[in-house]
Amino acid sequence: MFGTSIHWTTFFYLLIDTFIVLFTLYFSRKKTRSSLKRFLYLGLLFVTYNATGGFLPTDNFPGPLILQYIVTYGVAMTLCVFIVFYLYKEYDIVVLKFNSSIRNLALFTVVSYIILFLVPYFLTQSLDSARLLFTVPISVAAIVFLIIFYKRISNPSNPNAFILRRSKLSTISVTSIALLPICTVIGDYQWITFTIMNMAFFAITAIEIDRYLYFLENNTRIFEVFALRKKQRGESIEDKIIYEDLTRREIEVALSILSNLSYKNIAKGLFIAENTVSKHASNIFKKTGVKNRREFLQRFRKKGKSKKK
Repeated sequence: MFGTSIHWTTFFYLLIDTFIVLFTLYFSRKKTRSSLKRFLYLGLLFVTYNATGGFLPTDNFPGPLILQYIVTYGVAMTLCVFIVFYLYKEYDIVVLKFNSSIRNLALFTVVSYIILFLVPYFLTQSLDSARLLFTVPISVAAIVFLIIFYKRISNPSNPNAFILRRSKLSTISVTSIALLPICTVIGDYQWITFTIMNMAFFAITAIEIDRYLYFLENNTRIFEVFALRKKQRGESIEDKIIYEDLTRREIEVALSILSNLSYKNIAKGLFIAENTVSKHASNIFKKTGVKNRREFLQRFRKKGKSKKK
């Protein structure tokens, strides 16, 4: 298309991802939460990935051909690492230790790219050989990570349907990452590679939509969810849980606490460590002006029940 190497499917995904980013930007224009910013960054990375991977390589690009591959591979690697980072930060999905799974993952990817791709290319001047040397070990590492990830979030005890849906969609995202180097080994088939990778973004977008609906369904149990202001004229702020003060993850934990679940059961349901739940709970209590779990339940659970009557 347009006299370039971009396939129509890649251009189609580029348009869809751009629309999602613009819609999110419009929806979040009055909000400052870092979680929405992270989703915007993710969307922008996918737009960049589709654009660079679709339009490059091209004869009109200045500089040597390898420079174009450095750009496209660099964007793809950054995107994959950021997806894992996003799952960690947004959903507390911990597969390995945080530093091992994010910082070292990024370092492993960059070092592997330099040693297994750039060095062989400059020595042999063979793009196919360099690509094969780089993608095969990366494919093995990605598959291993996918297996560990799946085992971590599968077979929950008494699963929350909302969390179970999130886990399945998160698995789709990680599977897309694992399949990317395999697609690279197979060959330059844009319609396959970009379909698989964009499924990761669509899965995460579905998670965010599902979470938004989950909050709406439970807005009678947590006060001022999605409030645009911290104070309402003529209303007491002390009687409300202020959404703008809580992260979206903290709201999920708060809803579980209001259901009178123990921290242990909350941890099992959300696939996170019990001490992580405790940290979220401490932040919730501090932000809502209570000292402990009992006072939190007395203030907000009681008012939630009275509001339903």
